[in-house]
Amino acid sequence: MADTGRERVETDARARGLDIDIVERPAADSLESAARLLGLEPAGIVKSLVVKRHDGDYIFVLVPGDRQISWAKLRALVGVNKLSLPHEDLALAATGYARGTITPLGSSTPWPVFADERMRGTRVAMGAGEHGYSAFVDADALIAAYGATVADITDEIKPRS
Repeated sequence: MADTGRERVETDARARGLDIDIVERPAADSLESAARLLGLEPAGIVKSLVVKRHDGDYIFVLVPGDRQISWAKLRALVGVNKLSLPHEDLALAATGYARGTITPLGSSTPWPVFADERMRGTRVAMGAGEHGYSAFVDADALIAAYGATVADITDEIKPRS
């Protein structure tokens, strides 16, 4: 097995025939600042969230950076009554990646992938398995490589008042 998270990402991408570009970037304190550092709008960054099902299994949920999970839509699609974001220790155990670096690519367990439909037809940046790096990938190729379920599973992020 590859040593670093980034190497796991690269190895898995090659095995799936995915063309990815991993770039180093300075630390960012928010998704918006990460987007600026990469020359993108927030929608161009995809958040890879690991979500816990009520039965103890997990799923990956890919969400454009300017959106948030719609729990009602996702529960209906997955066909369960309860989903939750696990504590960061559980997310690490489920994927082999720390929060902020999570990606389905190279995950220690190949959980099912669900992607928001707004990703289609775009090239996106996402976690690359290590802090300080981002992976650029064609969203359609990523969706196909994982046989991801694609649907409207997000809502607009509501401004905090």
